[in-house]
Amino acid sequence: MTWLKQKWKWILLGVLIIILATASLYTLSLYRSLDGLHKPPDSSLLPKPKDPAQPTYEPPKWEGTERVNILLLGADSRGIDTGEVPRSDTMLIASIDPITKQATLLSLLRDTYIPIPGHGDNRANAALALGGPELAMKAIGDYTGLHIQYYIYTDFQGFISLIDELGGIEFNVEKDMKYRSRADGPEYDINLKKGLQTLDGKSALQYVRFRHDAMSDFSRTQRQRDLMVAVANKMKSVWSIMKLPQLIESISPYMDTNLEVSDMLKLGSLALDMKVGTTHQVPGQDMIYDRMIGSSSVIDLRQGYDVPTYVQHILEGSTTSESESNTKARAETSETR
Repeated sequence: MTWLKQKWKWILLGVLIIILATASLYTLSLYRSLDGLHKPPDSSLLPKPKDPAQPTYEPPKWEGTERVNILLLGADSRGIDTGEVPRSDTMLIASIDPITKQATLLSLLRDTYIPIPGHGDNRANAALALGGPELAMKAIGDYTGLHIQYYIYTDFQGFISLIDELGGIEFNVEKDMKYRSRADGPEYDINLKKGLQTLDGKSALQYVRFRHDAMSDFSRTQRQRDLMVAVANKMKSVWSIMKLPQLIESISPYMDTNLEVSDMLKLGSLALDMKVGTTHQVPGQDMIYDRMIGSSSVIDLRQGYDVPTYVQHILEGSTTSESESNTKARAETSETR
């Protein structure tokens, strides 16, 4: 009997050692993979602008207790020369309240006409190309009234790798989607069927790129937000957490960020209990109109609306719909005039 007890002690000790060793290896692997996302200037995917007159913008520091805002920048880097920064096709703000652990997704249409510091008014997607991610954070932050502390940048291949490493995303495609462009290779054709299905990286990219319907970019940004919610939920699964170092390694060559490892770990602790709440287009659809600037069509803000007020109502949770937020944003702006 004594021999049996001793045997179980050694077995339990062996199991404990294996668990601790595995945890240590996981922690080391995770740290190394996270550290690879924050690239030094000489290997950054987003070179600094060549214009010496371009001022440098320092993003606000996140202390860990206040709301944190992360600008997600997606770009099509096809055909871009070495050292050239592309325009951002996708601009999403993930706004997270660390107290309630509630995340809100806000998307900005790429043709939204906004002030870009040092460059006058231009399309929002031009900020990245004109002054890098710091200028994009500054311009979009000023426009929305948010302090944007961090950015995460990726291109088509990074998005594909993320979805594939997650094992695909189960998603309900709301309608048939078909499009072919002579300017693109056949690998970028869009051909999706309606219905619940598992999207791999390439088919997920087709879904978020499709804009050839009546609502064009309006519906495309909605699709991007919907898919990002599905990705966030999938990443919270135990399987995804265990595979996190491998997942990060796979997307690291196609991703850049100003997040330090310490920041990533703080955000990671939030992510486990975080819930993605509402998603919104900024500005709301009733707040904007099409306008011609020279020979270019842009999306401008209607007179009487205020974007920071609109965003604040969303984040405070005081509205339940986009139209309600629009109404309050206009009413409060009128009161201050």
